Amino acid sequence: MSNTANARPGDEPAAVMLFPQPALQLVYDTAPIGLACLSPDCRYLQINQRLTEICGLSVEYHLGRCVRDCVPALADSVEQIVRSIMETGEPVIGVEVAGQRADQVGERLWMTYWHPLRALSGQIVAINVAAEEITERKRNEQALRQARDTAEAALQDLREAQDSLVEAEKLAALGRMVAGVAHEVNSPVGISLTVASSLQRRTERFAAEAARGDLRRSALTEFIGAINDASNQLVTNLNRAAELVSAFKQVAADDDQGERREFDVGELTGRILLNLRPGLQERRIILNTWCEPNLRMNSYPGPYGQVLTNLVFNVIAHAFPDGRRGAVDLTARAAGPDHVEVVFADNGSGMSAETRRRAFDPFFTTRRHEGATGLGLHIVHNIVTERLGGRIRLDSEVGSGTRVQLLLPRIVGQQTAPGSMD
Repeated sequence: MSNTANARPGDEPAAVMLFPQPALQLVYDTAPIGLACLSPDCRYLQINQRLTEICGLSVEYHLGRCVRDCVPALADSVEQIVRSIMETGEPVIGVEVAGQRADQVGERLWMTYWHPLRALSGQIVAINVAAEEITERKRNEQALRQARDTAEAALQDLREAQDSLVEAEKLAALGRMVAGVAHEVNSPVGISLTVASSLQRRTERFAAEAARGDLRRSALTEFIGAINDASNQLVTNLNRAAELVSAFKQVAADDDQGERREFDVGELTGRILLNLRPGLQERRIILNTWCEPNLRMNSYPGPYGQVLTNLVFNVIAHAFPDGRRGAVDLTARAAGPDHVEVVFADNGSGMSAETRRRAFDPFFTTRRHEGATGLGLHIVHNIVTERLGGRIRLDSEVGSGTRVQLLLPRIVGQQTAPGSMD
């Protein structure tokens, strides 16, 4: 049964007399939040100055007046809440109220809490209202959301820029490889062209002698020997050029397709390094390799090749400054039944503790003044730990060279937790 019917407009003074007025007024006046007491028909029985800030009217103006007279914009909501409490006897908590005073600029927000006030008989005789201003908090939340949205947009832009730079770094590595392969192919092709030109001239002389009818046996024997020598040189050099082109085509295809397949680690590593040797030889860096025979993986050959390529170019760029000579040792062997260990070690200048600590950080480089992007080892780390599902460890000391150890699963997806090895 509703308690609204039991409340009469003349009952409010009796409700107010339930409280010692001086003590109640003291609580109201000193409270840090807005407080009010409403009758069941929504008239103000008590209110403090803090709550009157919603509409800018005085305490005296509120007392005895209806909510609709004082704050008409909020009257419908207030009356609905009061009716709900009178009918259910349950408090209403956490209602957000917005108000804007005529003498102020900008909307103010309040979080309100509504509780029934009962007489000794249990009858609801009034509604206590507490209101906490949350204007500044809401502004801060909005500012925080805007800042977060701005930061997320900036982060997305940064990721896109980083992805673009990563792709640019990959293309740059491919360009350096192409230049090295082209330089290396030029040598056997140039020799073959020279041999073929020489053979052509000798053939013309031989044909002229035969046409004159003064061809001697010694000239025929000499010509046959020259043809045999030229043929051997042509076959050797053209095979060398074809081998280089084939290896490059396979590496490029693996990198372009990015498909998972089974491959022999030693065979794939040999093809990749065949394309990288020219750059090392130009810098007078010796490359020693040893791969365990019949060592097979079911993984991604393209990303694996990208790792080796970046490691080689990192050595060329950083390990041997000022034209110093040096050596790089690459070994690949089984590490238990489920993993392959690849170790890439040089005897170059090494790294300081700070450089070693940040070596895999994106955009970190000690050669930015020379055009380095600082993405080479970052790409290596990402490919090893994410695409190949392995782990990577880097050890280096100044003057003692650098050693990079990769622990890769033989079958992608059957690896231990990826990451850097301690």
